[in-house]
Amino acid sequence: MRSDIVPGAVFPDYELPDHTAKRRKISELQGQHPMVLVLSRGGYCPKDRQQAEGLVQLHREIEVGYCRLVTISTDNITETNEYRSGVGAHWPFLSDAGRKIQKDLDIAEYTDPLHNPMIPYTIVLEPGLVVYKIYMGYWFFGRPTVEELRQDLRAVLKKCRPDWDITTPELKAAWQQDRKELFYPYGKTYAQSIGEQD
Repeated sequence: MRSDIVPGAVFPDYELPDHTAKRRKISELQGQHPMVLVLSRGGYCPKDRQQAEGLVQLHREIEVGYCRLVTISTDNITETNEYRSGVGAHWPFLSDAGRKIQKDLDIAEYTDPLHNPMIPYTIVLEPGLVVYKIYMGYWFFGRPTVEELRQDLRAVLKKCRPDWDITTPELKAAWQQDRKELFYPYGKTYAQSIGEQD
């Protein structure tokens, strides 16, 4: 991994086609939310499929927790769509068949010249693509567990949600003063917030 990709740094805002061939920027998929970004070898890898299957259940929690999940692999569009469907995922999968991220982040998995994938990483991002934590998953147990991701998202949400503890006197007073911008969805309507979901 490039030496500047560390906690506190801003992750590059790559633009890639998703599983439907629509071009998507990571920042647009993230919106104002914490995000789990999975850099994957691809659907051919049993470890990646196992991780994705574990994330299927967590994704239901991620959605109701106002967070985001995105997977990027070096699979082509057809393989990306099959990978996503095959594990029963309902979050965006992006295709980096041209190895743009692999090259830019210097994460070529040189031990597999046949598939030429990227080394699998799971990156937890704060809003604004700020890196919170990085997991390197060349070996399966280097990847975060579902519980570790829950804890990471809890920590990120505590940092970025001003209304995390609505029991404080200050927030109660703000609500009574109609200062709704301090409460989720922070100056937007719920309809606008729902419209931003993928």
